[in-house]
Amino acid sequence: MRSEHIASDVVKDVLADITSRLTPFIERASREAQLLVMMHLQKDELWLITNQTTEVSNLDRLYEWVERRAKNEPLEYITNSVSFYSQEFFIAPGALIPRPETELLIDDVLKNFPDTDAKITFVEVGIGSGIISIVLAQHYKSAKFIAVDISPDALKIAKANIEKFEMQNRIELRLGSLLEPVNEHIDYLVSNPPYIANEVLLESNLSYEPQNALFGGNIGDEIIQNLLDEVLKRNINLFTCEIGYDQKDRIRDYLKNTDFDSLEFYKDYSDFDRGFTLRT
Repeated sequence: MRSEHIASDVVKDVLADITSRLTPFIERASREAQLLVMMHLQKDELWLITNQTTEVSNLDRLYEWVERRAKNEPLEYITNSVSFYSQEFFIAPGALIPRPETELLIDDVLKNFPDTDAKITFVEVGIGSGIISIVLAQHYKSAKFIAVDISPDALKIAKANIEKFEMQNRIELRLGSLLEPVNEHIDYLVSNPPYIANEVLLESNLSYEPQNALFGGNIGDEIIQNLLDEVLKRNINLFTCEIGYDQKDRIRDYLKNTDFDSLEFYKDYSDFDRGFTLRT
């Protein structure tokens, strides 16, 4: 609830009070206070800077958000908004919060298949919030997209984003595990699957995110291996996949006795191995 010690209800005092309340619990408290107030008021940063003495209304809702953030609930779940590829998407518990590193998966797809006018079929395994299929559909305007997820909650969130970006006629959602719901020929498979080993202890804020979107098995790369098997069995031409930073060698070893054209890895912003594209 609202602090009793707030000096007034104007922007500058609300920001100062929220920053003070968040400082013991999170880093960059001042910046997060700005983000919470901007989202609450539906205003941008320039407005916030130039309206420091404007009164803030509906403070009870805002301070409810502050209390949730102080408990380390992700900011994106509180505001139901996440930025990805310079666009704002709906997000809620039930789907993994998109990370900036996943934008590199989009870039790798565009690099490996530059013909954006091609009439091909993309399939995404583990659509989550829908961000990958939506952004790819924005680039590949003649392509068909089938998106699969094992979680009904994730599919609801993806559906909301697909409707927001008016992609209902471009992206078909299917409930199921891996490629089980897909019998059609697949030209390009993409996935950001669970790849964390089951025994890894995660930071507390990750406890709010769906665990089946994080943990990939005892080793962590079991789902990736299953997808590789499907790619080879179905003769899928291209497969781009996000991986854990320490899984490159295991993936190479898994494929060493198989026939394929090329296997190229890409790195993330911290220079860790973050994904690959397999061309069969």
